[in-house]
Amino acid sequence: MKALRFAVSVPQFLVLKVLGALLPQLHYRGPLATVRLEEIPEPLLPSPSWVKIRTLRCGFCGSDQSLIFLRDSPTASPFTSFPCVLGHELAGQIVEAGKDVRRFAVGELVTVAPTLGCAARGIDPPCPSCRTGRPSACENSAEGGFSPGLFSGICRDIGGGFAPFLTAHESQLFRLPEGATPETGAMIEPLAVTLEAVLENRPDRGDRILIIGGGVIGNLLVQSIRALGIACHITVSEPSRFHAELAAKEGADAIITDGDLFGHVSELTKARRYRPMLGKEIFMGGFTKVFDVVGKTQTLRTAMRAMAAGGCLSVVGIGDEVRLDLTPLWLKLQTIRGVYGYGYHTIAGERLHAFDLALRLAREKKVRLEAMVTHRFGLEQYKEMIAVNRSKALHRAVKTVVSFPL
Repeated sequence: MKALRFAVSVPQFLVLKVLGALLPQLHYRGPLATVRLEEIPEPLLPSPSWVKIRTLRCGFCGSDQSLIFLRDSPTASPFTSFPCVLGHELAGQIVEAGKDVRRFAVGELVTVAPTLGCAARGIDPPCPSCRTGRPSACENSAEGGFSPGLFSGICRDIGGGFAPFLTAHESQLFRLPEGATPETGAMIEPLAVTLEAVLENRPDRGDRILIIGGGVIGNLLVQSIRALGIACHITVSEPSRFHAELAAKEGADAIITDGDLFGHVSELTKARRYRPMLGKEIFMGGFTKVFDVVGKTQTLRTAMRAMAAGGCLSVVGIGDEVRLDLTPLWLKLQTIRGVYGYGYHTIAGERLHAFDLALRLAREKKVRLEAMVTHRFGLEQYKEMIAVNRSKALHRAVKTVVSFPL
């Protein structure tokens, strides 16, 4: 079968860090490309607790783009293995089930929580994170019976959804609601990410929330907050007017598109603005909770200076190494939280995985997912898909997906 595989060597990495800055297309076109469409065997079930899935749709995630363009920190490299078949936002149909699979059957439509935790790796007893319902923080992602990989799609042995077939452990599977489209199924994973972020840094009524970045995840953060019935004021800072206006349609109260976030803090939050001897201004008062979907030095610095005392900053975007002035952290007793993956939460007395909650909100039509899929490509059109994602505002793109024949 044809699959989109990622691989990079140290010499290739070093050359692309220089030439790729001048010619970004070298990352996906030509002899230095980090991704290629290659012929590989169809996957076999790793154990009787796994299923084989025929892929229907697979979304192109910002993390896929960061990997292709080598924007991730090498610090995460011990927990990945190459070459690997990319793609972790997917919907598909089970075509084979191992003899130990009990809760799912051939023919069912599913989506996949891609985390490769202790259960998927066959490790018992599970690590503390998996034991407490946080498999995305599994301490054994480089251990067990197959190659390192935090999740399906960045593991040499467990491929992702940019291929006609993939395998998944029973613990990773979530059944799609009746009538759900493959597009909706492919959007459940990013929705689960934003629900996780909101549940771990849950706004209260009357909070002033700032979301930095209004793309897919920023939009879904707005949708998640509103779907959970939280009556707080939401500001979205996003340079693309197209994407910012989409966030406003989903319930954002204010949008900032001029790039001058500091110029709007006081009017939106009544914060007092102070100018240091050198450097950017700092505010007393400000946004009570911030979700940074970009995760770069400049956005993190801005978030901390514009956030109120006792505020909590959730770093949702995965950037490269950053440099921060930690003065706002101690001066205003702030908290910075990492956001990654999904786990279990107690909601109204019920223990739910973030995927369960995402599927429930989709079934109850409290979120709009299918409409966010604006562009569909065949797998062989992956270069065009990457090019569209490099210029989303130009193409009026929100979520792009690879569509496989039904």
